Amino acid sequence: MSGAKNCPETPRQKMIGMMYLVLTAMLALNVSSSILEGFTMVDNSLHTTIESSEIRNKSLYADFQDLADKNPAKVREWLEKAKTVKVKSDEIFKYIEDFKVKIVKMTDNKEANDSAYVKQIKAKDNLDKPSEYAITLGNGKILKQKISDYRDFLIKLSENNPMKQKMYQDIFATNDGKDGKSWVESTFEMMPVSAVVTILTKYQSDVRASEAEVVQYLKGQTDAMDFRVNKITALVVPNTRYVIRGGKYSAQIVLSAVDSTKVPEYYVGSSAIKNGLYEVSCGKTGAFTYNGMIKLPGNDGTIRSYAFKSDYIVGEPSATISNEDLNVVYRGIDNKFSISVPGVAAENVTLRVSGGSFQKSGTKYIIRANQDNDINIAVYAKIDGKDLPMGGGSYRVKYIPDPKSFLQYSDAGGITRLIQDGSLTKKTLKSSGVSILASYGQDELIKANFSVTSFTMVSIFGSVDTNGSKLNSRMLSDIDKLEGGDLLTFKNIKAVGPDGKSRSLSLIQIQI
Repeated sequence: MSGAKNCPETPRQKMIGMMYLVLTAMLALNVSSSILEGFTMVDNSLHTTIESSEIRNKSLYADFQDLADKNPAKVREWLEKAKTVKVKSDEIFKYIEDFKVKIVKMTDNKEANDSAYVKQIKAKDNLDKPSEYAITLGNGKILKQKISDYRDFLIKLSENNPMKQKMYQDIFATNDGKDGKSWVESTFEMMPVSAVVTILTKYQSDVRASEAEVVQYLKGQTDAMDFRVNKITALVVPNTRYVIRGGKYSAQIVLSAVDSTKVPEYYVGSSAIKNGLYEVSCGKTGAFTYNGMIKLPGNDGTIRSYAFKSDYIVGEPSATISNEDLNVVYRGIDNKFSISVPGVAAENVTLRVSGGSFQKSGTKYIIRANQDNDINIAVYAKIDGKDLPMGGGSYRVKYIPDPKSFLQYSDAGGITRLIQDGSLTKKTLKSSGVSILASYGQDELIKANFSVTSFTMVSIFGSVDTNGSKLNSRMLSDIDKLEGGDLLTFKNIKAVGPDGKSRSLSLIQIQI
């Protein structure tokens, strides 16, 4: 497939362009209206050029489609871009054609045709209608935007070719003139219909020519990544070099450049292997090496050999298990584990827990013990469709440690405080937020919630028992009778944790 070629202007196109410039210059010098007939010849020539471009483009698209049918994987992406070019080009071409027809119909009224050829225009020297349609009615700004969008579209498609980008920038330039006039004013203000229609036909011709340029460029890109092979190297591509005992080592042996018309022969040692796929069962641990040869006939029929060498490691089944919270498993709470197997994806790792249950949470495992003494955790990995044991461990089951007892209250600023031994006012003690709390405090190693089930308050007025964690009315009444310096003691504090075990906690002593 050949690369993209430039499409230089033909002598005919150069002549048309020169005539267009001469006639425009004569118009600017206010030459008599008979000169405007010259635009008929230019417009006719431009239409002939457009017809030739459309025939050429049709052939170019057909050739592009044929290449895509033969090699869709390579060409399809670029063909789709070329189809987009056709759609965009047809849209701007038709819009310009409609633009011309509407100006001519405004000029010739009932005598106007549905096509816009200068030779068919009656009032070729009319200076008002182009300005009225394009400037007064605002259609010139719309046309300018569409031309700019089409230009930017072509430039984006040619992002790897600065020369083509500049060409499209120049051909479809819509910037203001040096005299301060806008593109719309320069193109339509006080311009005769014959000149305006010819200018717009010139843009249509540029659209078709640019369409051919960019499609040819895209067609050439299908070969842009091709290169001539001047070196052939044998490669070994293993799935992994680390294999678990009981697993399977697999490697693809290939040439770095392959001629599809010639099928290589692959050998490991002196044994031929099919399609270059080398597999061996791994029953022993350790490091292993192997070598071989790839044989390929050259264009002259000579057999060329390419040597290769590779290695792999077979290791014992192993698993890494770490308890992120503690070195033991506690009953009644979630024990968070991080478990992995080297060389195995996390989704292929699973557990079997004897004496407990587990739940996977992201990349972590939450394990709960449901018996005393020990639980066993076994790790399995799915390798080649089989669950293989990777190891595991036995963990001691313990009840969670006893918490400490605290008096919980709110200070003057509304902040919750905990106290075991200290001084408080009667007002604070009688507030609704006061209760007995069982907790590990700020130095907690694990998280567990405890419920206080009962406690006793002792004062100079005697002992008062209650259930729950709140002070009852009798306790509040006794506190109200106390004086500064009197002591309050909270004892016989009972609490139950998530493991269901009832605990007796240390006493709390408060001075009024």
